Amino acid sequence: MIRIGIVLGSTRPNRRGDQVARWVLEQAGARTDAEFDLIDLRDYPLPHLDEPAPALYSSGYAHEHTRAWSERIASYDGYVLVTPEYNHAVPSVLKNALDYLYHEWAGKAVGLVSYGVDGGARAAVQLRVVAGVLQMADVAYQVTLSLFTEWENMTVFAPTARAVSTLHGTLDQVVTWSAALAPLRKPAVMS
Repeated sequence: MIRIGIVLGSTRPNRRGDQVARWVLEQAGARTDAEFDLIDLRDYPLPHLDEPAPALYSSGYAHEHTRAWSERIASYDGYVLVTPEYNHAVPSVLKNALDYLYHEWAGKAVGLVSYGVDGGARAAVQLRVVAGVLQMADVAYQVTLSLFTEWENMTVFAPTARAVSTLHGTLDQVVTWSAALAPLRKPAVMS
């Protein structure tokens, strides 16, 4: 069965992303075509990139935290990245987590769920560029959640029907592309 990891891309205190990620997981849980897991970056406290070699060229990882992150990410066929937009950009903790690995991401599909004042659209654009470099296939459907329309008092997540519909389109594409890309995936470099 296809396995999709839902990556919660914020570790900030009082983050809103946990509400969004749980919603994605809840909506995905009704599906029978894939298994979905939540991956909270708080559970993987990666320091600023500290591996001695770039992941693309590495034949093994020097640090246990990298090996644990590699093992977790390698076990999935695709991903949904849940990201806020901080100062018109991707949160540094999410970018750092992506940069730690290469082969584990390659040949896999990725969908984006972004949130912020303007729906996190600029962070999503940046993630599409990064995904391409990591040889991930980013799907066309994208969920953008504005703090003005998808939250009550900008604190309690209350997704609109449009957001639910768009999420289902995103999940459809991530699952379909994850299955289609399976023959292209190489075993991840593990150490």
